[in-house]
Amino acid sequence: MDAVKSDVVQQQAQNFFTKGVTAFQRHNWDIAVDLLTQCVKLVPGFSKARKVLRDAQIARFRSERKGSFAMQVLDFKCKMLRVKIQGFLKAGKKETALFECEKLMAMNPLLADNVHLAIECAEACEMPDAALFTVEAAYENNPNDMDMLLRVADYYMQVGEYTKARDAYVKLNASRPMDQDILKKLKDAEARSTMKDGGWEEAAGKKGGFRELIRDKEKAAMLDAKNKQVAAGEDAEALIAEAKEKVEKEPGNLNLYRALARIYSQNKRYAEAIETLEAARKVNPTDPELDRNLTATKINFFNQEIEKLQAAGDENAVVEKMQERDQFIFDDLLDRVQRYPNDLRLHFELGQQYYKYEYYDDAISQFQISQRSPKDRLDSLYYIGMCFAKKGQPDMAVMQLETAYDSIDIMNDLKKQICYELGDLAEQAGDLTKAANYYKEVYVADIGFEDIQNRYMRVYQLVKGQQQG
Repeated sequence: MDAVKSDVVQQQAQNFFTKGVTAFQRHNWDIAVDLLTQCVKLVPGFSKARKVLRDAQIARFRSERKGSFAMQVLDFKCKMLRVKIQGFLKAGKKETALFECEKLMAMNPLLADNVHLAIECAEACEMPDAALFTVEAAYENNPNDMDMLLRVADYYMQVGEYTKARDAYVKLNASRPMDQDILKKLKDAEARSTMKDGGWEEAAGKKGGFRELIRDKEKAAMLDAKNKQVAAGEDAEALIAEAKEKVEKEPGNLNLYRALARIYSQNKRYAEAIETLEAARKVNPTDPELDRNLTATKINFFNQEIEKLQAAGDENAVVEKMQERDQFIFDDLLDRVQRYPNDLRLHFELGQQYYKYEYYDDAISQFQISQRSPKDRLDSLYYIGMCFAKKGQPDMAVMQLETAYDSIDIMNDLKKQICYELGDLAEQAGDLTKAANYYKEVYVADIGFEDIQNRYMRVYQLVKGQQQG
């Protein structure tokens, strides 16, 4: 009887999921959220449904235009519900807390406090996949939130997604170069990514699978020992010989080429890493990740050569090598965009190159494509606005920048930059009151941002003088 009841529940959940996905595809956000919420209420472990639900919650939230007062009211409601959910957790009512979290995320799926509590509830219910895509979604919609990215990176490490973890730590390291803890984690991720660990694909979706993966202390200890060797450069030749032997045995396995190339790169033997990755490209010439790895390795090789020339004091050779590197970056991006026209991230990166070299029309064309990516949409709008500003079309610039401004709910680094530029454009147009208001937003959030203190005080005094006059 229980089995029959279970089958009925599963079927009901599947029906809710199917209808919810259809509503999501038609951009009927309210209906999608309602149907998918019912789905995960029936079957809390239906991860795919919960992921689509999270996407629907974010899409609906972004489509709504709330004023500052409405947001204050909403924030208060979220705060009260968080207290209620934390009470459920303390009482051991984990599944109830998890379901109530969906109500919380429906209110504001991008608010950091809501996201962190949703992650805590997913962890309590031993649903690491739900925790992972919750924090992933939050970061993708706030790509300048380095604290959120750190949680993403740490989760990738926990579930064995070492390549993704490494990429995340690389960005964190670039943002926080003095953070030794992040540097240590980056080295660990790089080392672990050289090992053919696996495990997550098998563990995902299985009850206890995640715990088993993490608790495999013997395996972890063995990996740590090898990782320290790689990170410290000890026994590199032995590791390289072992990796080469694996490639020879399985010449069609791209992961083995990648592992060998990573060991070379960790030991700064970039020429050999490039040779290995180019051999892998012969196996599969249409692997975008492989191409990206090859590009990054070639840039590292250029930088290594530049450092040697700088150490030798050959300034002319340094300039020539830097120009050669920059030309390679541009040509390589142009080539990859042509080979992978659906890779929106490549269009964004090419747009940045065009912007750097002041080809503003070409840059706009690329950013208009890349803005279709949720991850790069806001940055693309910012760059489009800046292109129009550089072209002497301030009205078009303001339109793009204001669209990006209205889409960002927190005063992160991107919004500060947008406010700064909007203030500058308003000042150039002679609207000092509007300029002062934009500058004030940045000034209140970050007094050390560029020259905002001087700008704000200067424009504020001018506005004050106009009012007194």
